[in-house]
Amino acid sequence: MNTGEKITALRKAKKMSQGDLATAAGVSREMVGKYERGDALPSIEVARKIADELDVSLDYLSGKTDDQLDARTLDRVLEVQKLPEDIREKLFYFIDMSIRDSKAKKAYAQ
Repeated sequence: MNTGEKITALRKAKKMSQGDLATAAGVSREMVGKYERGDALPSIEVARKIADELDVSLDYLSGKTDDQLDARTLDRVLEVQKLPEDIREKLFYFIDMSIRDSKAKKAYAQ
């Protein structure tokens, strides 16, 4: 999925009009239409505003990653990075354990 397709899908999922997104990004509705059709690419500043409004990372919107992290999750990850090493290790241990258990349950359910 290219950037324009992602913008369209995310905007529609949030039940936003092109005009709503344009206002949030500080561009015209016509420009949002061009972005969605792939006729133009937003500047980095506009892309950041669009990503923020659509609650995704700029990496996801630009196609650098296919992993769609919502803004809340991304904010939490950034906050975890600021914690002392010993606390981060405890959190990562719990996260790893939870992921392992979830995968095991999924594997045995099949």
